[in-house]
Amino acid sequence: MSQIGPYTKKVIEHFKKPHNYGRMKSPDGVGKVGNIVCLPPNQNIHINNNLKEIDKIFPGKKVLSHTGNYDRVNKITERNYNGRILILKNKLGKIQITPDHLVLAIKPPKGDKFLRTKNRRFLPASWYHADDLKKGDIILYPILKEIKDCKYIEIKIPKPKWDFKSKEIPAKINLNSDLLRLFGYFLSEGNIQDKPCNTFISFSLNINEEDIAEDISKISKRLFNLDVKIRRLPKRKTIVVGLYSARLARLFKELFDNGAVNKMLPDFIMNLPPKKQTPLIYGLWKGDGYVNLNRDGPRAGYVTISKKLAQQIKMLLLRQKIAPSIHEEEEKEINGVKHRKSYRIHIGQRDSLDRLCAILNIKYKPKSYTSEKSWFDKNYLYLPITEIKNKNYEGKVYNLEVQRSHSFVSQAFCLHNCGDVMWLYIKVAKNKKGRETIKDIKFETFGCVAALATSSVITDLAKGKTIEEAIKIDRQEIVKSLGGLPPVKLHCSVLAAYALIEAIYDYLSKNKKSISEGIKKRHEIIEKEKKEIGERYKEWIKLEEDMYKK
Repeated sequence: MSQIGPYTKKVIEHFKKPHNYGRMKSPDGVGKVGNIVCLPPNQNIHINNNLKEIDKIFPGKKVLSHTGNYDRVNKITERNYNGRILILKNKLGKIQITPDHLVLAIKPPKGDKFLRTKNRRFLPASWYHADDLKKGDIILYPILKEIKDCKYIEIKIPKPKWDFKSKEIPAKINLNSDLLRLFGYFLSEGNIQDKPCNTFISFSLNINEEDIAEDISKISKRLFNLDVKIRRLPKRKTIVVGLYSARLARLFKELFDNGAVNKMLPDFIMNLPPKKQTPLIYGLWKGDGYVNLNRDGPRAGYVTISKKLAQQIKMLLLRQKIAPSIHEEEEKEINGVKHRKSYRIHIGQRDSLDRLCAILNIKYKPKSYTSEKSWFDKNYLYLPITEIKNKNYEGKVYNLEVQRSHSFVSQAFCLHNCGDVMWLYIKVAKNKKGRETIKDIKFETFGCVAALATSSVITDLAKGKTIEEAIKIDRQEIVKSLGGLPPVKLHCSVLAAYALIEAIYDYLSKNKKSISEGIKKRHEIIEKEKKEIGERYKEWIKLEEDMYKK
């Protein structure tokens, strides 16, 4: 049978157009089977507009899913693991996962046609095992969809009794472009001086940033009727802008935290309509960013020592269809000066740089056309895997069970919260001879190409068969019907056969029917086959690792 990559033509046909797919209303029996997949501790997951290590997430929290929305974590599982871990990397960051973990991706077929982005755009995405992926495959990263507009901010911080200096400020402040721009300046250049009887906001600017100092002054007057104090320090090449209001300072501290390493954006700002967020991006970039259109390969960049803020800026940029790359720079010492660990955000792709320049009111006329390695649609950023590594790991691994979407998002990859998971639904009715027959059968599967194909083909094999005939369908028959499977995918055929037995078991149990010795025996055989396939899978992985080392 002809091959398409590692799969037969029949496998691909079932993958592209699966038979009997969908949920069944009021099924007589349901079989659910799946693999366990996990991440080592310290892997960062997007949670509530923030990042949190997977081993520190608790049930009830909400994580970003592949849909671009936040879904609730129902359960956290942990187990001991001793084996191979994959490290996948793209320009957003990296993730460490077990080889069976499912990643939302596109695998471009071989051939010159699919070396071009314009042709890759039309390829279907699916959940692939990390072990199936290679450098150059395309991953999908979701754009945050949650939108909630906010018209104004209420200042609920009371004025201290001993505060006789601060001027009164409005109880409500319009959340307009002026305020969002000021927020951006603060996140980049501001800090809070919080001492008894001496609490205020301070902005430290470069001596050449007179325009920012002037803008802060005008915004303060318009919004709060406050005059700022500007000190120019030529010897230090610095301009210091002081905004003296204890209540305002405490509001900013409450919203954004204090200290460059701790700064972050509150949820209500992250969820504003994307167009309304552009003044915030303007203020951020004017403060700690740069745009260099004269270098060979024009580029813009932003630097922060706050990991949380770097990831939030990434999400803000994605909503503007701007593709960033993020680089971590370890703590170092240069000419006797210690530099803390920092996060550099670069914008280099032509269309992304064009959009950023439009926000910053900078004229950009590209001199040449550059190839696009990544692209957007309304839901995702598509970008290539740049590196894959293997390592051995022994220790705890973790997984999240997420409601609705069954997925969660790391700082660089979109992950399913299960391995291959199959739901098989059956309807049972008596035929003309009075024998119980599988009248209808449907499936839902989250999984790789092989998982979908084996789920599809077993519905064809089982439909119309009696219960006694259906339980005899084994993995060899499934594999033969598909023209074969790669060795590492044989476990998918076991899962499909096992899902059918589970559905039949469920039907018999619900209807209090006796479970025959034949069904019990098949159940035992499949359990044995699962273990055998598991051992063969380990042997195959070991062989692959030995080849990799050579």
